[in-house]
Amino acid sequence: MHAETEPAPRPVPGPPPGRQPQEQAVDPVAAIDGAVAALDDLDELPPAEHVERFDTVHTALSVALSSIDKV
Repeated sequence: MHAETEPAPRPVPGPPPGRQPQEQAVDPVAAIDGAVAALDDLDELPPAEHVERFDTVHTALSVALSSIDKV
């Protein structure tokens, strides 16, 4: 009979060699205010450009909000 053994844990990849993760000093409130301010002139843009602006704001908000919990 074969004894059941746990498989060895697999290594978790880290950052590329030579590049250390850097702490980014992001002020979440300022970043959120800046992202929302990017929508101020939305009514002056053609509707075809709205999607790109919303995508940019969404990305900026995601970065700002993720910096709050260091996620």
